[in-house]
This record gives sequence, C-alpha cells and structure tokens, in this order.
Amino acid sequence: MMNEKFTAKQNERIARVMEKMKENGLEQLLISDPKSIAFLTGIFVDPYERLWALLLKSNGEHVFFMNTLFFVSETGYKEVWFTDMDDQIGLIMENIDKEGTLGIDKTWAARFLIPLQERCPNLKTVWGSNCVDDVRAEKDEEEIALMKKASEINDLVMERVAEYIKEGMTERQVADFIDAEYLKEGASGNSFPTIVCFGENAADQHHEPSETRTLKAGECILIDMGCVWKGYCSDMTRTFYCKSVDEEQAKIHDIVRTAVLKAEEVIKPGIPVCDIDKQARDYIDEMGYTKYWGVRLGHFIGQDDHEFGDVSPINHNPAAVGNIFSIEPGIYIEGKYGVRVEDLVLVTEDGHELLNHVEKKYRIVG
Repeated sequence: MMNEKFTAKQNERIARVMEKMKENGLEQLLISDPKSIAFLTGIFVDPYERLWALLLKSNGEHVFFMNTLFFVSETGYKEVWFTDMDDQIGLIMENIDKEGTLGIDKTWAARFLIPLQERCPNLKTVWGSNCVDDVRAEKDEEEIALMKKASEINDLVMERVAEYIKEGMTERQVADFIDAEYLKEGASGNSFPTIVCFGENAADQHHEPSETRTLKAGECILIDMGCVWKGYCSDMTRTFYCKSVDEEQAKIHDIVRTAVLKAEEVIKPGIPVCDIDKQARDYIDEMGYTKYWGVRLGHFIGQDDHEFGDVSPINHNPAAVGNIFSIEPGIYIEGKYGVRVEDLVLVTEDGHELLNHVEKKYRIVG
C-alpha cells in the first residue's frame, strides 16, 4: 500500500519489510529501534529510556507511538501521542490485535514488553526483528555511496596516522589524533571508540587506549578505527610495527593477512556466510594458530557499526547483494602481542568489492 506522504524510498523499504512479515506469518510488527524507524520513515529521534515505536500492520493501517517531548509532525502514519504520565502500554493495547501474534524487534525493552504480556494473556509475542534487519542488511545505492565515503575517510585517516606515529607516543595520543582527523574530514564522529594498542596490549581485542603506555621500538601497533558519514559507519583495522618487525611477528602478520585474502576471494551472492568464515578459520588452523583466535570472522555494518548478522561458523544464511560486512581474523598471544587486519566488503551482483584500500602487508612506522 503506497502512501503519498512518503518518499519512494520509504515506500519501497516499508514494502520490503511487509513482504518479510508475510513470509514470517506476521500481521503486526512493533519496531522500537530508532535507527530502524528512521530507515523506514525518515524520522530519527533518540528517545533515551522513553517509549518510541512504530507498529506495522499487514492491512497498511500503521501506527506511530510518540512522546510529546519530541517535536515531530506530519508523519504520514496514524499518530498516537502520550506523555510520561500516560498509560503507554494501554495505548499500545488499543492499537494491536490482543488475541493474535505480535512481532517484536531486538531493542524493545523488557520494561515495556513484560507489562504488555502480563496485560494481554492471549497475545503471542515472537521474534520479528529479522523482518527489518534483513532489509537493512541489503544496502541500496544511496546507502552504499554513503558507506563508501565513510570508508574513503577511514582510509585517508589511517594513512595519516601511519605517518604520524612516533616512538614515545602514548596510545591515547594516537587515538586522539585519529578522532580529530575524522572531524577535519567532515565526519560526524566515531562509529565506535577508537582502539589503539601497543605491544602486549594488542592481545586484548577491545583494549582502551592508555594515557601512559608509550610506544617502544620493535613493538606492534594495532589500530581499529571507524567514522560516521551522514549516518553510516566505517570500520577498519591495520597492524603496524615501530622501527622494526621480528621474524615471528612478520610470520604471524602474513598468516592473518593471507586469511583475510582467502576469505575475501570467495565472497559472492549466494555463498553461505559460514563458508566465508571457514576459509580464514581453516587456514589459521592449518598454520597452527587456532587457539589464538576464538571469535567470529566479522560483523554486518551500516547505520550501526555492529548490525544484526555476522560472519561466523553458525550463520548459514546466504550472502546477498548489498550486504556489507567486516572480514577481520586475528591472532592474539597474551602477554606478547596481537595482529588483526580488517576490511569491509560489499557483496555485488557478480562478486564483491572492497571498501578499504590501505595496504594489508605489515608496515614499519615511527
């Protein structure tokens, strides 16, 4: 059902979600993720702890539940307004089929869901998040262009930081440089807190940059960074070495880099995502380093740095045109160092396209 108040893009996205609902046997779906709501309506509000939800119905009589604290007008939907003092669950009850099945997305808080379940004993609530998440995972041309731009900025800043790093700098000093360069390039900020690790800290996969840890000659430098461009994220990791690299570090870096290449070369529409993971995992196992890498190969990305969907041994879904996900194997040796190399990859009609172009081979800096 087309709505003249919506853009063609919004109508197309809503139609795709409605088709997913039909495939899942859902006649009503409650969406609470603010970015999913913005994806479908063009209206973004961060409600913090407050209720903010979009109800999609198979009959097209969609409902927008909105707090009067936030100024929004002419949404094109039936609008149900409330204040903090109103019976918000009661208003939802008035607009759903309380005897049917209601799909719920991944972010709706238990403080809303459980009272609704208690007050509607005949209502069946089910996981319905994939109806939106699967649509968000298949990026359209506009989204792809924004993510390519975000990755272009990431490439540019990664090259700058490689020139900037010097022996004696702190991890925090390098991270602050990266964050400042993003803003210079027009990014709105980081897609996640910048990770900079020296030496043994690189074995901690989500280490927070230290104000006091300084870089020493011969140490590895692991940098995992991303920015946001017009609402869409980038993400990339490279591992450098200060002044020199020893034989063992060079060997491990080459193993990780080769694992990335092996995974990337098989990416195309229709391949089970788990088979992409298998390419990297089998190679690292063959080289004898399985015990030093115990996580998934990658994650999907878009408006959020980590979106629903991953590249792992347990995801048997086929890769689809428009999917963008990370490929980021690593080897992490506690107390010594770690190596991670990460690209973002777009699934195209005839294969794939890398969004990152910074050299993956190890580099001496500082």
